[in-house]
Amino acid sequence: MAREHFTVTLSEIARAGFQDLADARDALSELAERLAQPIAPLLSGLAAAADPDAALHRVRQLSEQHRDVLAAIDFDDFARLCVLVGASPALGDFFTRHPARLPEILHEGGAVISADDAREELLRAVSDDDTAEPLVAEAGWIALRTRYRELLAQLMLFDLYAGRDGRAERVFEAVAESLSGLAAAAIDASLHVARATLAAGASGPAVSPERLDALQLGIIAMGKCGAGELNVVSDVDVIFVVESSNADALDGDALIRLGTRLASEVMRGIHDPAIEPPLWQLDANLRPEGRHGPLVRTLGSMRSYYDRWAKAWEFQALLKARPLAGDLEIAAAFVADTRPLVWTSSSREDFVGSVQRMRERVTEHIADEELDVQLKLGPGGLRDIEFSVQLLQLVHGQYDESLHVAGTLPALRALVDGGYIARSDGDCLASDYCFLRVLEHRLQLRDLRRTALMPTEDHELRVLARATGLAPSAAELHSRWSARKREVRQLHLKIFYAPLLSAVASLPEEELVLGSDAARARLASVGFRDPDGAMRHMAALTRGTSRRAMIQRNLMPVLLQWLSDGTDPDFGLLAFRRVSEANRETPWYLRLLRDGTEAAERLTRVLSNSRYAAELLESIPEAVAWLERDESLQPMQLQTLFDEMRAIASRRAGIDSAAVALRAVHRREVLRLAMGRIVGVIDDVAVAAGLDAAHTALLDALLLSVRGGTAPYGRAPANSESGGEAPPAIELALIGMGRYGGRELGFASDIDLIAVFRAPPDVASDRASREATRLISELRRAVADPRFPVDLDFDLRPEGKNGPLVRSLDAYRAYYARWSVTWEAQALLRARPVAGDARLGADFVSLADEIRYPQHFAEEQVREVRRIKARVEAERLPRGADPKRHLKLGPGGISDVEWLVQLLQLRSGAEHPALRTVSTVAALQAAGEVGLLREDDIEHLLDSWRFASRVRTALKLWTGRSSNSLPTGWNDLAGIAGVLGMSRTHTSELEERWFAVSRRARAVFEREFFGYEDAPRFTVT
Repeated sequence: MAREHFTVTLSEIARAGFQDLADARDALSELAERLAQPIAPLLSGLAAAADPDAALHRVRQLSEQHRDVLAAIDFDDFARLCVLVGASPALGDFFTRHPARLPEILHEGGAVISADDAREELLRAVSDDDTAEPLVAEAGWIALRTRYRELLAQLMLFDLYAGRDGRAERVFEAVAESLSGLAAAAIDASLHVARATLAAGASGPAVSPERLDALQLGIIAMGKCGAGELNVVSDVDVIFVVESSNADALDGDALIRLGTRLASEVMRGIHDPAIEPPLWQLDANLRPEGRHGPLVRTLGSMRSYYDRWAKAWEFQALLKARPLAGDLEIAAAFVADTRPLVWTSSSREDFVGSVQRMRERVTEHIADEELDVQLKLGPGGLRDIEFSVQLLQLVHGQYDESLHVAGTLPALRALVDGGYIARSDGDCLASDYCFLRVLEHRLQLRDLRRTALMPTEDHELRVLARATGLAPSAAELHSRWSARKREVRQLHLKIFYAPLLSAVASLPEEELVLGSDAARARLASVGFRDPDGAMRHMAALTRGTSRRAMIQRNLMPVLLQWLSDGTDPDFGLLAFRRVSEANRETPWYLRLLRDGTEAAERLTRVLSNSRYAAELLESIPEAVAWLERDESLQPMQLQTLFDEMRAIASRRAGIDSAAVALRAVHRREVLRLAMGRIVGVIDDVAVAAGLDAAHTALLDALLLSVRGGTAPYGRAPANSESGGEAPPAIELALIGMGRYGGRELGFASDIDLIAVFRAPPDVASDRASREATRLISELRRAVADPRFPVDLDFDLRPEGKNGPLVRSLDAYRAYYARWSVTWEAQALLRARPVAGDARLGADFVSLADEIRYPQHFAEEQVREVRRIKARVEAERLPRGADPKRHLKLGPGGISDVEWLVQLLQLRSGAEHPALRTVSTVAALQAAGEVGLLREDDIEHLLDSWRFASRVRTALKLWTGRSSNSLPTGWNDLAGIAGVLGMSRTHTSELEERWFAVSRRARAVFEREFFGYEDAPRFTVT
């Protein structure tokens, strides 16, 4: 043959789609010479490949190792070979190992393979050609896997050529059904081999023919295989059921043991390592009790489990169950037994929680860097479609048997025919599903491995575009994929939530009108406990022809989804209605919700997760605007609040007028902190700082106002209005105590205070005391807020509730010198001035230092602290409370940590200045620095203290009420989890976390506070 037949130019190579031009030219010339064929038809065949470089590499391998195989095919078959191995280099490697049937497959040109044909072919493959007996163990596995991949190549060749003709989406359903049939045939063939393997004793002791004949194994397909829509490479989910046809030969435990051996051997044939690689994972984890349950059960055991123990998600998993392989009668009996349970699952108590788990499983395993390239699990991916369809089936299928279908596409058609989805929306969603599934198939076909990640490199996208026929270029494929994702997200909202509006509003332009019963069922399925109430709120928000109603209608579908993500969507929708009505006259409100980047989503999160914040927001509805900017949710600085509140106090004529305005500012700042915490903009440290600033500024300004508005501390204004004697000029200071004093407040924390005054020498002490008491009483009255309770707690003063409300500095000094008991010194450990006369506050702290940091803390005083703590544990716990769940007084709770820290401060504060701090956290860290506690002990104590504090704050935000006990009810636990940003469907993890951290903290407390020693685990002799 002339030399020019073996040469080619680089421009011709480039036009064919090669990337590595020089190497491709050399390799192609070498191939043409080896095959003694002209280069032009070879180049033409390679140009048809999705990846010509990969195709050329595999063809060269074949020519080097199996030249006779290539010599047996014509140029049309060569082009088919290039199309096949260019889209699937893994199949090219397979045919390099097993080339015998390659010419036949290429010549036939690809075909859809029926389930019956696949079963016949694979059973023949695992049978001996001479004896027709089944092959045993690995020999059978290799024969099975080889023939399976040959049939897969035949099917994929059909699919690839359909893509070249622009028909990939149209043939998807037939291809997926054929893949499911192939999988069923492979499992049947593996069962055939497994029985022979057990009979021959090639995997454990040999089993007698009588016992094997008695063993009936039914295999049920779940998931995509059950739906008849399997991927090219995917886990195949199954459940194994066993029965005995001869109870005398095999029954009871022996039946389960032998059934387990046989099922295990079936799985090995599919996915255990061997010379020919595994096909895919045969996964039995959807069986009762998952991987912790027995691999096989009898029909009776299955019935018992699903009747008594199964959870809602397990019934939902059965939606796609169908008989697959083995004894089909037993498999069909299992499906028939469980089918009614699927369609009543939406009326079960835990249905809403299981739906939420379904949604969470969509994204919980996605790495952040994969979110935008996830074809399956990312936003607008396959799972969004599957979730929407399955949820609608479960909600409406209990009333409509036409929805009792397994596949996604048949279910979509049934939903359209039944009037649950508008036909245009159903058609769009079906098209999107096929588009995404074709992409998924081609991605998996390349290396014959599970993947759903879209490539990011231009070259890989170009190969995918050529393999699918869905776009002419890489850029166009990416653009079309992005458009499909957006459409899926929009349709996900539209098909589930938008029809709800048709049940409450007259919308003649809507293609689909949903009846009220169907609307109630949908609302209940996503967590609304009062669907009728929700429909009334929706009607109030969306009815009418005003621009406001139109915008609310457009917003409502996505708002309903976001509200359903919260713990209490019913209250969230009610609160949204109230906030919207309160902002009715503000032009920016709806514009913010419609056009803001995240304000609307944040608003629904706040309203559906926190009654505390929602009720505050109703009184300050304009605060919705803060949700658009993180900066607006940050706590304000103390000096800024001082300036604002002091200005208000100075401008108001009387205390009542000033108090109203000052309390409004205080409520505003508390709301800012609550919303910031719920949406995750600020943490608990920022909350503590913000609450400290808000409370301190309020007390400062109210005290200023109580004393006359403009008078400096220590000087009283003349009583010009009454003309009577002016009140005496006294100094007055407020001392923060407890968590307020320690700057460690949460939303559930009290504002603990004590008050101190000092009178000039010329003022009688009793008169000064009466004036100080009057001022503090007036302060307490002024701070009381009917909309938002703020209670000042003075119970930590000397003698507690029985002592005077306020004392002079000298009276405090005399009391502490003569009468003070240990707990009062302990209470002073967190004392700091917060409002009033600064000089007096500093003098009080100097006095407190003498009491709280004694030079010598005697052993009898230590015993007294321990005695009081033991008494607190015995007497202060509320009647009927579970100590283990009490966050404050229970074992390892807040009290344990704080009492231990305070004992260390009392004993060593004089010696170690680092311990002289009002902060529990800072004191713990200082104790580590000076060697009083080990680092791991400090970590355990801090973990418990912080976790308990977070849970108390979350409880307050969730319910609007303070509580010190970890609740037992699921709803409240879910509410806490929602505030903390944890999964509401795993509330047991919240409890387990508390029990773990409190147990470790208690162990440290008992050793370091009471001096108990850990018992040795092993006796050393």
